[in-house]
Amino acid sequence: MSTTYETLLLDITDGVALVTVNRPEVRNAISRQVLADLRSVLADLRDDDAAGVVVFTGAGEKAFVAGADISQLQHYTLHTALASEMQRVYDEIEAFEKPTIAAVNGFALGGGCELAMSCDIRIAADSARFGVPETTLSVLPGAGGTQRLARLVGTGRAIEMILTGRMVLADEALAHGLVTSVVPAADLVDSVRETAHQILAKGPLAVRLAKLVVRAGMDTDQHTGLVIERLAQALLYTTDDKQEGAEAFLAKRPPVFQGR
Repeated sequence: MSTTYETLLLDITDGVALVTVNRPEVRNAISRQVLADLRSVLADLRDDDAAGVVVFTGAGEKAFVAGADISQLQHYTLHTALASEMQRVYDEIEAFEKPTIAAVNGFALGGGCELAMSCDIRIAADSARFGVPETTLSVLPGAGGTQRLARLVGTGRAIEMILTGRMVLADEALAHGLVTSVVPAADLVDSVRETAHQILAKGPLAVRLAKLVVRAGMDTDQHTGLVIERLAQALLYTTDDKQEGAEAFLAKRPPVFQGR
């Protein structure tokens, strides 16, 4: 399946939905239209059984997403910030029921870095660059950057990156936990698809609940998180897929999960 939005390309192949921000002439900068299209594509993919894993990337070789569209930023007001359109869209991506992967193929700056951080897994090309340089414009990373960055790399490193606005190379991003793996640029697509297919081979209900439990547990204390974990496990124990997984393992054959 292949679908085109105004600023995005969508291709669904073998269970993997590849969402490409398609504005290479401005290094895939996030505009209001991009945000509207991202919201639309999430709605389209939510109930599309052909899409089991969603991958976000940018068109061209230079940029994943090189931040917000500065030509629009100069018109933003207090009311724009309170509406928090970009933050809300990224919240939707973080809470999306299906696993998400950021395939970071170049510059991931500002809103681009924040988009990557809203995904479950971040795989970067060795040529990727990360940064949150908003303080250069006398604003701050307001699409989740102050919160997600600190949770991924620690408070001290997050504050240093935000206050200096410096760019981080792919290897440093990996060492600090900002990305989950770094691969040669030529291998990025294959590596992301391999990871996606590893996920698709697992029980879909277990994958969905595992993501939910980890996310929910990070926002509460450990005791409450463990209660959530037990309840999710109890639910999975009632499913056909749990039975199929056990039977397939004992029979030494690949499982055939039905998602029920």
